[in-house]
Amino acid sequence: MTTIGFIYPDHAAEDDYPLAEQLLGGTDVAEGDIRLPVAHIYGTDLHAVPELLDLGSEARLAEGAGLLAKHAPDAVIWACTSGSFVYGWDGARDQADQLAAAAGVPASSTSFAFVHAAQAIGVRRVAVAASYPADVARLFVDFLAAGGVEVLSVSSADIDTAAEVGTLSPEAVVDLAVRHDHPDAEAVLVPDTAMRTLGEITEIEQKLGKPVLTANQVTIWEGLRLTGSTRLVRSLGALFRVRG
Repeated sequence: MTTIGFIYPDHAAEDDYPLAEQLLGGTDVAEGDIRLPVAHIYGTDLHAVPELLDLGSEARLAEGAGLLAKHAPDAVIWACTSGSFVYGWDGARDQADQLAAAAGVPASSTSFAFVHAAQAIGVRRVAVAASYPADVARLFVDFLAAGGVEVLSVSSADIDTAAEVGTLSPEAVVDLAVRHDHPDAEAVLVPDTAMRTLGEITEIEQKLGKPVLTANQVTIWEGLRLTGSTRLVRSLGALFRVRG
């Protein structure tokens, strides 16, 4: 059995994780069970730089690692995009290293997951459909650029809190991704783990005619990557239809 632990801020769209566990467990039992426990840490859910820096602090993530310890995870992921990219590339690397030290296992974050996922499916030019305010969305663009991913267009829905993002309907999620495509983009990125997206990936990709990478999708994939537990799951999009 492979266990990947996720540190998730507050509550919004964490039900994407048991859904993913169900989908992953149904692929091939010969490959072994996948468990995706989620531990919650709490702070403000405001999409603003000072609050995000606090949310992703070493102390808060160490708390999350402690909550996950009872599950004996094989890897731990900080399941928060804005709470990782807000530190910049080097700061986010330090953040992941500190989390790995606290957890005693390999660690990463959703921001790095986006870069690694884009590399895995061979895309370098993307559109970003963000729920964040514009200043926060711009920091994600800068992070992607540091990872070699060019953003051709970025939208900002100007939603101030994760709780509000979590109330978006499936139709609103699909519309956000589809409306903010760019004709020259090789994929569309939807970067908020507070947004439920796993059930909408297939529809979005069908409407776009190209891959979509969403925050909870890439976060789960990153955990699998760290543990060498790649799975092929057609309903989870183009990312889960490639190995390695």
